Amino acid sequence: MNARAALFDLYGDHLRSRGGRASVAALVRLLAPLDIAPPAVRTAVSRMVRQGWLTPARLPQGPGYEVTPRCVRRLDETALRIYRVGTITWTGRWHILVVEPVRERPRRERLKADLAFLGYAPLSETTWIGPRPSPELGALLAGEDVRADRFDAVLDGDPRALVARTWDLDGIGSAYEEWLSRAVDLIGALPEDAADDRVFATRSRLLHGWRNFLFRDPGLPADLLPPGWPGEKARAYFEQEAARLLPAAAAFVDRHLTEPQKEPLR
Repeated sequence: MNARAALFDLYGDHLRSRGGRASVAALVRLLAPLDIAPPAVRTAVSRMVRQGWLTPARLPQGPGYEVTPRCVRRLDETALRIYRVGTITWTGRWHILVVEPVRERPRRERLKADLAFLGYAPLSETTWIGPRPSPELGALLAGEDVRADRFDAVLDGDPRALVARTWDLDGIGSAYEEWLSRAVDLIGALPEDAADDRVFATRSRLLHGWRNFLFRDPGLPADLLPPGWPGEKARAYFEQEAARLLPAAAAFVDRHLTEPQKEPLR
C-alpha cells in the first residue's frame, strides 16, 4: 500500500465523516501502523494538493489539509460503491461516451484509468460504455478539459454477450476468489485482543484490497453476471469484517486525530 492510496482510504473511510480535515502530525500518526514513513506521507500530501484533492488548512492541532469539493465527490462516489446497500437496479439501458481523441499520453492514460474507475469499459479507443451514468462523469471530463458526446442506448441483442465481450468476467471472478482467500488469512492472523492500532492496520489493508476492485468491476447488476458470481461471496465477507473491525479502528482514529503536534516531524 503506497502513501497516496493509504491517504485516500483514510480520508474516505474515516476523515470524510469527521469534517474531512486532519493535521499533518495526525496524518503521520494514523499511517504509522501501515509502516508508511513521515517523508512518504508529506510527499503524498503534496502530490494530492497539486492534483486538486487536498488543500492546506490551519487547524487547532497545527498545520493540516482538508478535502476539496472535487475530492468530496470522489470519496462519496467511492463510498457508495464500496459499501453497496441493497440490490443494484438496471434500467436495461447503457450509457455510451464518445470521447474526443487525447494526444498527450499521460493525460490519455489518466483519463482511461478514471473512466475505468467510474465503471466504464472501452468499445474502441474513443468509445466507452457503462451500465449507468456516473454522477462523477461531468466533473471528470471538465477537469480533464475533454469533450464527450453522451448517449443512453438500448442494445439490439443479448446484453450478457456484450458484457462477456467488454469486461473480463473470468479475470474479475478469479481476482475476487484470490482476494477472499488472502482476506481470510489477513483476518485470521489478527488476535482477538489486538490493540486498536493493529485493528486499524488490518482493516485498512482489507479495505485497500477491496477498493482495488473499483478499477476492475463496474458494478454490473446480478442479471448480467454468471451464476454463482464470486464477487457476492467476497462482498459479504468484506462487509461483515469491515463492520466488525470498525469500532476499534475508529477509536484509534479518534484518539490520534485530536492530539496536538508535540515535536517536529522527521
